[in-house]
Amino acid sequence: MHPPHPVETIPGNPGSGLLVLCDHASNHVPEDLAQLGVAAPEFSRHIAYDIGAAGVTRRLAALMGAPAVLTTFSRLIIDPNRGRDDPTLVMRLSDGAVVPGNARIDEPGKAERIARFYDPYDRAIDAAVAQAMATGAPPAIVTIHSFTACWRGYMRPWEVGILWDRDDRLSAPLIAGLRADPANFTVGDNEPYGGGLPGDTIDRHAIARGLPNALVEIRQDLIAGEDGQIAWAERFAKLLRPFLHPAA
Repeated sequence: MHPPHPVETIPGNPGSGLLVLCDHASNHVPEDLAQLGVAAPEFSRHIAYDIGAAGVTRRLAALMGAPAVLTTFSRLIIDPNRGRDDPTLVMRLSDGAVVPGNARIDEPGKAERIARFYDPYDRAIDAAVAQAMATGAPPAIVTIHSFTACWRGYMRPWEVGILWDRDDRLSAPLIAGLRADPANFTVGDNEPYGGGLPGDTIDRHAIARGLPNALVEIRQDLIAGEDGQIAWAERFAKLLRPFLHPAA
């Protein structure tokens, strides 16, 4: 058995009212997994990680003085934004790319990856939430993702989407704020994906605790570079600040 994989945690004020997460921050695969048999160019694609999301997460956390938790492994190993019983937890095929290292994975193999990669990320989020709760300021949880502009031949019209399930305390003002932006964005309300995914990060850590939440999806070409990452982090900081700190 391998030791638990490290998690990136960014310190911040646990009483800030915000916890920022990045489920698909990295395209890294440990050496012993031999790149899962996947060709190197595939790791620059969205199948391996959410392009630009980590940069937005770090910048947003800094602007808000909030803690953040990010993964440090590729989603091709295991997807922490899935429930433990989800059939897409370990992908054998992703957007046309075969993942040989996952082709014959069995239940013990999945359990080992859960223990090595999924659980450390989960525990780090639990710890960050507990620290926030101890301050008397339950945090809103925001997860930062990115999406590819073209999916299976369809050009997606949104620059940004906000995903949510049963609780729209945070998602509704974010959607309204983005739609009011002078840039005249096409904003997805539960687009390009639906927000209700049982067992996903928001479900496990926010909905289960009754915490306000939103999953942010930004089109990856808009945040592939540092300038775009800074601009979108600043945009979300402006939208979040009055919601989290109405007296400020």
